[in-house]
Amino acid sequence: MRPSRIRTALAVTALLPALLVACGGGSRDGNLLAQKLDWKDCPAPSVAQGGGNPPSPLPGGGTWQCATMEAPLDWSNPKGDTIGIALIRARANGDPGKRIGSLIFNFGGPGGSGVTSLPAFAGDYAKLRTRYDLVSFDPRGVGRSDPVKCKSNEQLDEYFQQDATPDNSAERAQLVNRTKQFNAACEKNSGRTLPHVRTTDAARDMDLMRQVLGDRKLHYFGISYGTELGGVYAHLFPKHVGRAVFDGVVDPTKDPEQSALGQAKGFQLALDNFADDCTSKIEECPIGDTAQDVKNRIAKLLKDLDKKPIPGIFPRQLTQTDATNGIAQSLYSKDFWEYLTAGLEEAYDGDGKILMLLSDSMNGRNQNGEYSNIIPANIAINCADEKPRYTVDDIQRKLPTFRAASPLFGDFLAWGMLSCSNWAVPGAADHPEVSAPGAAPILVVGNTGDPATPYEGARRMVDALGKGVGVELTYKGQGHGAYDSKDKCVQNAVNAYLLDGKVPTAGAVCS
Repeated sequence: MRPSRIRTALAVTALLPALLVACGGGSRDGNLLAQKLDWKDCPAPSVAQGGGNPPSPLPGGGTWQCATMEAPLDWSNPKGDTIGIALIRARANGDPGKRIGSLIFNFGGPGGSGVTSLPAFAGDYAKLRTRYDLVSFDPRGVGRSDPVKCKSNEQLDEYFQQDATPDNSAERAQLVNRTKQFNAACEKNSGRTLPHVRTTDAARDMDLMRQVLGDRKLHYFGISYGTELGGVYAHLFPKHVGRAVFDGVVDPTKDPEQSALGQAKGFQLALDNFADDCTSKIEECPIGDTAQDVKNRIAKLLKDLDKKPIPGIFPRQLTQTDATNGIAQSLYSKDFWEYLTAGLEEAYDGDGKILMLLSDSMNGRNQNGEYSNIIPANIAINCADEKPRYTVDDIQRKLPTFRAASPLFGDFLAWGMLSCSNWAVPGAADHPEVSAPGAAPILVVGNTGDPATPYEGARRMVDALGKGVGVELTYKGQGHGAYDSKDKCVQNAVNAYLLDGKVPTAGAVCS
């Protein structure tokens, strides 16, 4: 697994050419602005969206509705070909006279389907539905929005089990070759879409969405990579920002190398916290006597798997890459720590099923062996956004720094920077531009124990948005993001802002 698969929130974006930026949002095809969305009951998710059943009826009655919005494929040619953007909504269920408008969600990735994510998490946002239509979407290249396609399910099974941390020249050459093959397959199967999946494109889609939905301002809830998308939107359209919340915040000042290094530190911190938690309980920790013993045993497991995989989910074997990927997935939420403990227990006994299930979840593989397109979309968006292209020599020079940041994840994240080598589309910039002078206040929520988007990124997002725009709220907790931790302090602050416009005191802390 390469870091783009673990870096749920670290895509790097850039501006479109100066001509488009100068247009601000006024360069629109009138026909697209006038389109009427044909809302219907939602179908079952497509394979690219993750598969499964249609969304369940809403609590208290009502059904989810889905529609497709047409947007320009190429925003520099707004009257040219179009692309369909899949949308989902739950209508507001409160007093119609108190309805504020639509609240648009992006749950991160990049590459995650908002059409499937919003129903899955809707219970957490029930209070917000009293005054908003809850709306989400599949960004271009994702799910049902002209999904990026690369390899077949069988080919992806093999691809995800490759050795992602090569130890010698032969293994390095093999990793480079497989990366080239994967990227060539993406170009072959999705060449039309790849140049048009930058974060700036998705931000312009959101402004069209705002207008088609009939909203004067964009009210927004961005999580993980969704904070970057929200920041780019605020930069392009500062006067259109309504009430907005960024949770699990991407550091907009970092280039891909700095982002990967920050994640190495973040996941190492989460692993340290997991080990401390297991060994500090009254009952015996089944995977180690001390926190250091827990980490030593995990390191030994990974070293052993590099030499000899163990049975996973038949017919696949649990490789070092699978195990590292599964461990990373379990560190996204404290709720997953019990599964990590169980998975490690089983792996020490020669059974890799649980760790492989966790790895499959990260990679978007279902129990039928079908993959969503979250990983191809993730790589496509990252590579369209990220300007740097790294070589084997670059990474070998940087390995000592990454290993110092994380003995467990350092190599894994460093070698992942090869993901965009030989990509068909040049990357746009080193990091996103999010300065938004004149925008309404944006609530920026940072979690001190966040592994995927380290806490420091929240302060840097506040600074980058500009004076009087970003308002920081700190949550002293564990896991990726804060609102979905169900911490009442965080939820009350966010709800008060989104529902009543009450901006928290800058620097407030929830613990």
